[in-house]
Amino acid sequence: IDKSTFDLSVKNPDGGEEITHRSPADIMKEIAELDAESAKILKSIKALL
Repeated sequence: IDKSTFDLSVKNPDGGEEITHRSPADIMKEIAELDAESAKILKSIKALL
């Protein structure tokens, strides 16, 4: 047995990729930015009517 390649670590072959989660503050910041952008677009649409 080759000790340099012998690996007994636990791995789930069906586990998929590891997911990293964003912080709630980052999520809220993005929501606020998207909301402001949506409001700006809605305002320009209303101006056309």
